[in-house]
Amino acid sequence: MLADNLNEIKETIKLACENAHRSESEVTVVAVTKSVDSETAEQLAKLGVEDFAENRVDKLLEKKAALKDYSSIRWHLIGNLQRRKVKLVINDIDYFHALDSLSLAEEIQKRAQKTISCFVEVNISAEESKHGLRKEKLKDFISQLSNMDKIRVVGLMTMAPLNADDQELHKIFSELKDAQNMVKEMHLSYAPCTELSMGMSNDFSIAVEEGATFVRVGRGLFRGA
Repeated sequence: MLADNLNEIKETIKLACENAHRSESEVTVVAVTKSVDSETAEQLAKLGVEDFAENRVDKLLEKKAALKDYSSIRWHLIGNLQRRKVKLVINDIDYFHALDSLSLAEEIQKRAQKTISCFVEVNISAEESKHGLRKEKLKDFISQLSNMDKIRVVGLMTMAPLNADDQELHKIFSELKDAQNMVKEMHLSYAPCTELSMGMSNDFSIAVEEGATFVRVGRGLFRGA
């Protein structure tokens, strides 16, 4: 079942890439394992999946310990991170998808023992309930990270509203792509901003069409598992 789901997702990405005249090799599937146990996550590792994500610190550390024999796995923290928990997890992850404040950046700088690949979270849809910077504050925020050598802004991340229709999804993801280009044009060595983390199980094909390089898929992978 997992293999079938994975193949279906890869085929959807392939079609979306063809529609957008992109190479499917540009898109990484990040398996969001928050709803399954470590044994199920390990089945994915055996299928060759190398990018795993959790949105809670304790669950990420638990899964990483359980899958310690799979040394090629890259670990992604995709949820909101409280400053007091930074020290617990920051040196156990490869990517952090939710950098959204200077105080959090300062705590990462203080606690990290290596350079962390970070996505700045942008609240494109301007929903009050969502974390993330407003687009108009992005350039100033990026500029304030210049003296933090433990933070590398590899890209931007956003989450679309769950009830958004296709037209709105295209608009939101396209706006994040525009924001990415704006940061790239700043030509900052610490913020190459070559990546876009956007799209989940219900909307990743549209995200890929609009330029996503990392899609965060959970429910679609583990359907029926």
